[in-house]
Amino acid sequence: MCGRTSCHLPRDALTRACAYRDRQGQQRLPEWRDPDKYCPSYNKSPQSSSPVLLSRLHFEKGSDSSERVIAPMRWGLVPSWFKEDHPSKLQFSTTNCRSDTMMEKRSFKVPLGKGRRCVILADGFYEWQRCQGISQKQPYFIYFPQIKTEKVSSSTQCIFGKSGSIGLIDSPENWEKVWDNWRLLTMAGIFDCWEPPEGGDLLYSYTIITVDSCKGLNGIHHRMPAILDGEEEVSKWLDFDEVSTQEALKLIHPTENIAFHPVSPVVNNSRNNTPECLAPVDLVVKKELKASGSSQKMLQWLATKSPKKENPKTTKKEESDVPQWSSQFLQNRPFPTKRNSAGLLERWLKREEEEEPVAKWPHSQ
Repeated sequence: MCGRTSCHLPRDALTRACAYRDRQGQQRLPEWRDPDKYCPSYNKSPQSSSPVLLSRLHFEKGSDSSERVIAPMRWGLVPSWFKEDHPSKLQFSTTNCRSDTMMEKRSFKVPLGKGRRCVILADGFYEWQRCQGISQKQPYFIYFPQIKTEKVSSSTQCIFGKSGSIGLIDSPENWEKVWDNWRLLTMAGIFDCWEPPEGGDLLYSYTIITVDSCKGLNGIHHRMPAILDGEEEVSKWLDFDEVSTQEALKLIHPTENIAFHPVSPVVNNSRNNTPECLAPVDLVVKKELKASGSSQKMLQWLATKSPKKENPKTTKKEESDVPQWSSQFLQNRPFPTKRNSAGLLERWLKREEEEEPVAKWPHSQ
């Protein structure tokens, strides 16, 4: 399953992290719809709003379905046919959608049949491992293995092109400079649009499709999000006008290309919205297991305070000061988990990278 995510990037950085090529091979940045509704957070839970990628054709008839839009949506799908006056009256959970039963359930089958496929954007997601002999579950942060970690120069902070709203990037030489930092986790989802019976604003909401866990994560939990690994998979999932539902569903399967590390129980409370939610911690272990993926790059890109809604008046200098993520996966020496987030991260970032450590998990069954 997936019940908690992180997506803390400022809006401009998130846009650049989603750079793509359209059907003609043109380099683009996705447009935003309702950008003021986006609220960065290290600890997103169901019923909160998260950024979602989808085809522009869902909003503008006649558009090229390969063009993309980012829209904040409610986590927890509210079906278009729901007749009550408030989403809270929905009697069943739609946070996740099991891949093996989604074509049997009206809530998911109907929007999927309409091509309402989306990609949920996140730094990564959290999962809790039940440990033998311990009442409290151990949380883990799970994400794509990271390779590129060089800082984006200040001159490339806002490469949106002269065309403005459609997001064309100025020139080919700028393409590689648009984003070279944290690779966002791209999870397959289904969205729907609900109109209150008594009238009011349309509500866009989504569910995350889940599959059986890959071998690398099975020791933590038996379910995981359906992760779209790479630009080609993301494009096929989003382009509902060119790729049929039957073809798109072939993309829904577990992936082993994943990294993870244990984090502090501070993430257990969804009201805690600090970098400490993501920071790696050491565990007292009895058994050593091998982690999948490279898993050695992690999280220098952490602010020292809780994220806030992006201020439209933010200066270019402030935008260019976004820190980088590149630290170690696990450390060789124990590290206390109960620290304030600023002190915790300061100590992590000062420690030199000596060698690639081996991931250690507590014994579980």
